[in-house]
Amino acid sequence: MDGIPCILFWAKRITIKFKNQTWLDLTDEAIGQKATVDAGNSNCSEESAMLSLKFGDAENPRGLDIRFALTSYKLSIQRWFSLHRVEVIFNNSIQATFNATGIYAPSSYSYHCQRVSSLQPHDALLPSDTNDMSSLWEVTFVDFQIQGFPIKGGQFAKARDCTSSFSPAILIGLATSLLLLLVLAYALHMLIYLRYLDRHYDLIASPAHFSQLTAQDVVEEKELLRSQGAECYELRSQQICKIYV
Repeated sequence: MDGIPCILFWAKRITIKFKNQTWLDLTDEAIGQKATVDAGNSNCSEESAMLSLKFGDAENPRGLDIRFALTSYKLSIQRWFSLHRVEVIFNNSIQATFNATGIYAPSSYSYHCQRVSSLQPHDALLPSDTNDMSSLWEVTFVDFQIQGFPIKGGQFAKARDCTSSFSPAILIGLATSLLLLLVLAYALHMLIYLRYLDRHYDLIASPAHFSQLTAQDVVEEKELLRSQGAECYELRSQQICKIYV
């Protein structure tokens, strides 16, 4: 893309098998100084890329082609790339399509895995349900590494290994959960604060209440005042007292 490599691929070993035939090792034809593989049909754009590895005479299977379809997408504030599918083409006809699972990385990283295979228990490449022939083919890549879209310096960036337990979906889920937890904590805090304010204003607005004196209390109070040299009179429910000094 504009003279800049958009796909980097490496595998220590590439093997493929059809039905019960012997495994076909394509490593020497694909990797190394003596590689004879043709990648001329590869293409790429800003959002998609296709790496085509065409083997001319790889021990008889003339016209064998392995294609890697990659996509680029933006997730949150970062761009990611993922291996969408792997196709096996023989005699210009698609023989098998494998849907790639879990093969993705940020655009500033490469993706690495010790083994990417259609065999169990790896299952990184799942046969497509729409192609009955896919289950008859088996593909395995050992020490697999790939990076998609503009490559800086023509070399692999730091690798995101397949053993990593955090995927973009998990990271977004964790971030969303944390945000919801903060909102819940703030709402609980405001509820407690509003209840406190409600009690505070109820206390301020309530009128002062004094208990009414009983007749016995009035008599005792008058006796106390007389003993202190004071005379008290009641006038229209008000007490008038004279105090002698």
